[in-house]
Amino acid sequence: QAQLVESGGGLVQAGGSLRLSCAASGLTLDHYRMGWFRQAPGKEHESVAAISWNPSRTNYTDSVNDRFIISRDNTKNMVYLQMTVLKPEDTAVYYCAASRGGRWYYGEDYEYWGQGTQVTVSS
Repeated sequence: QAQLVESGGGLVQAGGSLRLSCAASGLTLDHYRMGWFRQAPGKEHESVAAISWNPSRTNYTDSVNDRFIISRDNTKNMVYLQMTVLKPEDTAVYYCAASRGGRWYYGEDYEYWGQGTQVTVSS
């Protein structure tokens, strides 16, 4: 059974950094595009970043470009999201997801999802 488990969330002050991790089991990550999404209270689900099975191809939503870096280690079946210069508006539950294709920013194109990890950025 495929499973994605996120970790690394927490409380951080504005300007700080966090590194989220996503551990995959039951699926081989190098067959999937991996994405990070987030949802803040009262807001819609939002795509954050994605990385293709070719690690050099990455995508970011404009609001996190130059602050977040997505990476993957297929040998460990892990995906990471390094978040820097965090802002209060980055506060959300962050989800890891796996997709075999489709649009990187479209949640409906992702087949597997983790349970999420809370990131809270205080001002």
